[in-house]
Amino acid sequence: MIQSNTDNSDSNSNKKENSDSSDYIRVHLIISGKVQGVYFRKHTQDTSRENNVYGWVKNLLNGDVECVLEGLKSNVDKVMMWCHQGPPGSHVDNVRIKYEEFIGNFNDFNIV
Repeated sequence: MIQSNTDNSDSNSNKKENSDSSDYIRVHLIISGKVQGVYFRKHTQDTSRENNVYGWVKNLLNGDVECVLEGLKSNVDKVMMWCHQGPPGSHVDNVRIKYEEFIGNFNDFNIV
């Protein structure tokens, strides 16, 4: 079963004036389930780069994967949708999504 928890508590603070579907956004994700030992980070990096999304991904000690995604909303949405499925061999139980203020300080997508 896949669940998504979205924190929109400050969603208005990350939108530019005259916003539309091409806005740049930043999201912070925590992905849980069978997401380590299945190349989740590498596939996230590849998917992000294919979609011109920047940021980072890392394993957490509790077995979850954490990532920050920045880019055009439509591109970030594609990567977030992918994160709900994951690569072959993974099983995503939950994706916690927190929208944050877009910073734009990344120029690549890295595994950290």
